[in-house]
Amino acid sequence: MKNGCKKEMEGGRTMQIFNQKKKLECLRDFLITAGILSAATGIGFGFYTLGFSEENIIIVYLLGAMIVAVLTASRVWSGLAALFSVLLFNYLFTVPRFSFSAYGSGYPVTFVIAFIAAMIVGNLAVQLKRQAERSDKMAYRTQILLETNQMLQRAVNEKEIVEETAGQIVKLFGRSVVCYRRNKKNLENPVVYPAGQENDLSVYFSDEERETALWAFRNHKRAGAGTDILSGAVCLYLTIRNKNNVYGVVGIDLREMVLTTAEQNLLLSVLGECALALEKEHYNRKRAEAATKAKNEQLRANLLRSISHDLRTPLTSISGNADILLQNHLDEEQRKRTCTYIYEDAIWMINLVENLLSATRIENGTMQLTKHAELLEDIIDEALKHISRKSKEYEIKKELPDEVLLVNVDSRLILQVFINLLDNAVKYTPPGGTISIETETETKFVHVRIADSGIGISEEKKKHIFDMFYMANEKIVDSRRSLGLGLALCRSIVTAHGGTIRVYDNHPKGSVFDFTLPLEEVAIHE
Repeated sequence: MKNGCKKEMEGGRTMQIFNQKKKLECLRDFLITAGILSAATGIGFGFYTLGFSEENIIIVYLLGAMIVAVLTASRVWSGLAALFSVLLFNYLFTVPRFSFSAYGSGYPVTFVIAFIAAMIVGNLAVQLKRQAERSDKMAYRTQILLETNQMLQRAVNEKEIVEETAGQIVKLFGRSVVCYRRNKKNLENPVVYPAGQENDLSVYFSDEERETALWAFRNHKRAGAGTDILSGAVCLYLTIRNKNNVYGVVGIDLREMVLTTAEQNLLLSVLGECALALEKEHYNRKRAEAATKAKNEQLRANLLRSISHDLRTPLTSISGNADILLQNHLDEEQRKRTCTYIYEDAIWMINLVENLLSATRIENGTMQLTKHAELLEDIIDEALKHISRKSKEYEIKKELPDEVLLVNVDSRLILQVFINLLDNAVKYTPPGGTISIETETETKFVHVRIADSGIGISEEKKKHIFDMFYMANEKIVDSRRSLGLGLALCRSIVTAHGGTIRVYDNHPKGSVFDFTLPLEEVAIHE
């Protein structure tokens, strides 16, 4: 019973508002018609006083009828203007004056022709006016749809698309808008976008409003105010859908006035643009997820292949050397050498595990820097202790300045960078070659250059050498026994410190890896 009364009250209120608007429109048109006819009559008296002919006066009335047709909303007023123009002309300016009689036999024909002419001119003016209005509406609609399309293209996710659509509807119609986004097979809680300074928003969160929105969502049809379905609702609810996919429901407040057919078409067009944008965003998200999944699968395959291949060698070496030790027939020198082999293979595997853990932290975004002021020379010396035993076969030069270089870094991670780059230089440089470590200060950074006299790197490989798991000719780039992680990690770690890393040719042969680290400012107290 209460719902029925509420519906009747809402319907009665809407009808009252509509009737009031029509009354005001009629009053406005009446005043315009009366004013223009009065002005035409005044001009006619002026012409009559000056001795102008009756033809000039009737033209003034025809002009007035045309102006009425342009300024009023209905053809009725242009017809009334044409009729009263003829009557006023007959009453005021034809002999005998101030009567509806006419002595001239041709006057009735003149009046009829004048009336027909006034009607034709008025109708033409009305048609031109309506054509101009239709053109303006079409241009405005096109502009709005273009603007909406551009705004939706700039939106980056579903939430922004819905927000931009709601804001556009509020701007277009000046009505409050309620948006329900889809949550699987149901709707999320509504979000209200008020028009102006609306204080009471609780009406949009009532159970009746939500039930109406749910009905529209499940049945793929409009419901609520202005429809035959749950018409007691405050809002008209329409679905945001494309074909059979419903992405949400939008409600527009119709308490003050129902939408015209043109407004409904415009609203549907905006919702159609929103549906297309949501569908595009959905497909883009699925495509990105598929690409990420494919990339992860490729990385996982590369990792497993590399682990199965590259861990076999050091494990076989460790187990073989351990078996030799168990035989207990080695002299002291052989035993020491065998233990050294086991130790260095174990160290290599520890470095490998560190690289894997760092790669995992970087991919997950959980790598955190613990920066302290560190002596750069100490980090370099520590790195030289961890590189391959084969480094003894090379001439390793340290060309460091006499000044003390303090860098603000995470020493554990930067040590890993040095170890990876030095191991890479050792493995790509023939025995007897030269490996040099140089530093050069530059403003707030220090350049570290690790140069070798090895085989060098081709221009094609330089483009991808810092990519994780990059393979060239089915061989791993950054080492002959590696997972292809070392150089990728070097770039990630250096970048996290605010530095850069690059590779270029070392003349006459070999390669140079150049990276920067932030200098620590030293406060001198005198």
